Amino acid sequence: MIVTAYSGVLPFVMADWHMTAAEAGSIQSAWHVGYMSSLFAVGLLADRYGPHRVFFAGSAVSAVAALAFAAFAHDHLSAMLLYGLAGLCAGASYTPGLQLLARNTEPAVRGKAMGLFLGASSMGYALSLAVAAGFSHAQGWRLGLLAAAGCTAAGALLTIPALRRMRPPTPPAPAGTVREGTWHALKETVRDKPAMAGNWAYAFHCWELMALWAWLPAYLVASAGGASPWQGAGIALAAFAHLVSVLGSIAGGAASDRFGRARIMMAATLASLCMSFAFGWMWTWPLWLLAAMAALYNLLAIADSSVYSTALADVVAPHRLGVAYSVRSVMGFGAGALSPWVFGLVLDWGQTRFGLGSTCGWAAAWSSVGLGALLGPLMIARFGRLERARRAQPASSSDHSGL
Repeated sequence: MIVTAYSGVLPFVMADWHMTAAEAGSIQSAWHVGYMSSLFAVGLLADRYGPHRVFFAGSAVSAVAALAFAAFAHDHLSAMLLYGLAGLCAGASYTPGLQLLARNTEPAVRGKAMGLFLGASSMGYALSLAVAAGFSHAQGWRLGLLAAAGCTAAGALLTIPALRRMRPPTPPAPAGTVREGTWHALKETVRDKPAMAGNWAYAFHCWELMALWAWLPAYLVASAGGASPWQGAGIALAAFAHLVSVLGSIAGGAASDRFGRARIMMAATLASLCMSFAFGWMWTWPLWLLAAMAALYNLLAIADSSVYSTALADVVAPHRLGVAYSVRSVMGFGAGALSPWVFGLVLDWGQTRFGLGSTCGWAAAWSSVGLGALLGPLMIARFGRLERARRAQPASSSDHSGL
C-alpha cells in the first residue's frame, strides 16, 4: 500500500512544495535506493534466521516507517529521507515472501503462486492510488498517505495467520558455518551464469517498471489538463491500470508453468518495450483511450515480473536462494532507483525545449524508459540458452554455478 502512495499524491506535492520534475522523481528514487538496500540485507538475514522471522519483523517495522513518512514529510528533503527510510524497511515483506512461496509450492505450480503474490502487490498498488485519489480530492493528500500507511499496519497483523499456514522453519545452522556459507553462496551466485543472466534481465525490467509506476499518475493527470476536477480522475485511472495488472501477474506466472519461463519473459518484455516507446506519443488522446492503453501497458510490464522470481528459484540451489534474491534485488532496484529520476530529468529538458503543452517532452521521457530496458531481451535469450544447457546436464550436477 505504501509503495505507490507517493505516486498518487505526486501531482499535488509538486505544486505544494514547488518542486521540479527531477526533484519529484528523486523522492521515488530514494524509496528504491532504500528498498534495494533492504532487499539485499533481508535475503542474507533470511538465510541466517529464516524467512518466517524476517518476514514478520520487517512487516512491523515497515508499517511504522510508512506512518512516519505520511505524518512528517513536509518538503523535498524530508520526503526524500522519510520515503527512503520507508523503502529501507519495506523489503522484508518481499524477498522472504518469495522464499516462503518457493519452499511451500511445487515447481509445476510455482509460477502461478509467484504470480498470485505479485498480483496481491498490484492490488495493493491500485488500492493505494484509489485511496490517495479519493482523499486528495476531498480531504487533502496527507490524509490519503495516512490511510495508505495505516493499511500497511493491517498487513503486518495479517502476517501472523499467514505464517501459521506455512511449513515450519528449518533450524538455523551454527553461526560460523552460516557466515562462511553466506560468502560462499554470494560468490557462487555471482559465478552462476544462468542466474546472473536472469538477474540482468530483471534489472532492465525494473528500469522500465519502476519508472512506469512512479510517473503514470502524473502523466494521466497532466494529459487531462491538470485542473482540479480531473486530478482525482487521473489518479483513479492509474489505479485502474494497476488493478488490471493483477491479471497480468497471475496470467504470466501460470503461462510460464506451461510454456516455459524464458518464452513468457521474452514475449512480455518485447510487448512492453513497444509500449514504452509509443506511450508518450499518446499524450493528446482522449483520456478514456489513454487510460485503456495505460492499463495495457501496466499489464504487459508486470506480466513477467513474477516469472523472474520463479526462474531464479528454478535454477538456484535452495541453500543459497536468499542470497541469489539479494543479488537480484540490488541489481533490479538499483536500476529502478535511477529510472524515475532520469525520467524527471528528461521531462524537465523536454518541457523546457518543446514547451509544457508539447507531446515531445513526454514522448522523450517515456522513450528514456524504453532505452534503459533495451538490453532485457538479450539477457532473456542468454538465460534461456543457459537454462536449457543446465537441464541437459547429468542429474548429479546439483549446483549450477559451473555453467
